[in-house]
Amino acid sequence: MKFLADENFPRPAITALREAGLDILSSAETHPGATDNEVLSECISNGRTLLTFDKDFGELAYRRRLPSDCGIILFRLTPRVPQKWLPWQSLR
Repeated sequence: MKFLADENFPRPAITALREAGLDILSSAETHPGATDNEVLSECISNGRTLLTFDKDFGELAYRRRLPSDCGIILFRLTPRVPQKWLPWQSLR
């Protein structure tokens, strides 16, 4: 499975996922400032699943008829500030 991390996804988490061997790109690295439509287009073009904290992608994916070879994983965690979320500590 291939992933694309939205700009709001914590950089340390991306690094940890890469170190764990996952194929993950960061939209902050590849297309900084890209619109949600552009980010979703990149997922569709490359068959990637989006990792995001942004709820707006659900409606956009529905309108664009997101193909089955990509998807969206929406993170809703506490604390609500992604920079304070430390999932990568459990990966080590």
